[in-house]
Amino acid sequence: MAFAFSGFEGFEKRLELHFFGDDPTVLQLGLRKLDFDCIQQTLQEVQCTVVSAVGNSYFDAYVLSESSLFVYPTKIIIKTCGTTQLLKSMTPLIFYAHTHLGLTLSSCRYTRGTFIFPLSQPFPHTSFNDEVTYIEATLPPTLCFRKASIMPSKSSSHAWHVFTATTDSHALYHHNYTLEICMTDLDPLLAGRFFRPPGDGRSGDSAGREMTELTGIDGINPHALVCDFAFDPCGYSMNGMDGEWYSTIHVTPEEGYSYASFECVGSRSSDVDVVHVLRKVVQIFRPGTMSVSTTSLGNEVWRKVAGAVEPMGMKLRSCAMDQFPDSGSVVFQTFSPLRRKSAH
Repeated sequence: MAFAFSGFEGFEKRLELHFFGDDPTVLQLGLRKLDFDCIQQTLQEVQCTVVSAVGNSYFDAYVLSESSLFVYPTKIIIKTCGTTQLLKSMTPLIFYAHTHLGLTLSSCRYTRGTFIFPLSQPFPHTSFNDEVTYIEATLPPTLCFRKASIMPSKSSSHAWHVFTATTDSHALYHHNYTLEICMTDLDPLLAGRFFRPPGDGRSGDSAGREMTELTGIDGINPHALVCDFAFDPCGYSMNGMDGEWYSTIHVTPEEGYSYASFECVGSRSSDVDVVHVLRKVVQIFRPGTMSVSTTSLGNEVWRKVAGAVEPMGMKLRSCAMDQFPDSGSVVFQTFSPLRRKSAH
């Protein structure tokens, strides 16, 4: 198959897998006990590698050559960009969890936006239909409550693709929310901060730390432990850890297909100030288009989004809502500026 010429695909694919087990001694660390070899072999299937890692008492966070991986005792979140084959991680992860740790898959959620360069995507990411067919063929039959949906916006270039599956449609494992922000057409001056100077001999960690400080990313959540990495000649990734909550940012700054994403998780009892987070993210990137997807069980955090970003000059253009087994409600909102302002 001949791939169409394209730039780098910033839009990530995201997979979240939940497991359960009977042995409480295993569950204390659970999936975090997987050998690093198992993780590397899984990522080899996806076609990416680990560039940096950090852990705390709740979870381990890996910056990847294409995005991020988070490993909790009974939950794995992996998101990858470019032409990675994310869904090929499912079979090894399910296998390793079961054979090495006695853990069984209980739920699965896959989400992504609309690719900028869809013709460059390899199988099974060639279409949402292909992705759903692949996931359904890979899942154990016990995950029988399944739903796939494409949530539209007013623009054909922005839709939110969601697939969920669970063993029990009433098994509400969490009262958390997940906020996924996708931004395109970044302000060129601000995007320029994610390029490294020619001949920059520093490590990716050192250059990444400087980008975190110069762009104000360290002000999104000052309490977070940040693991950051700058790619050469451009591009940036970071994972933030704040207790049991993670945040992550990925930036593809090249003009013509510039893209940035921000994702975080929280709960009603967490200290995450969603309004502050949203305003900082808009301020750092000044996107030409922005989508915000909120997944939550009984948490009305999505209602805060428009009120947070409209004072920053962003106007709500569309809002779609759907319900999914185990995930609760997904609300997909899109925004664009009232008028474009350059950063000075």
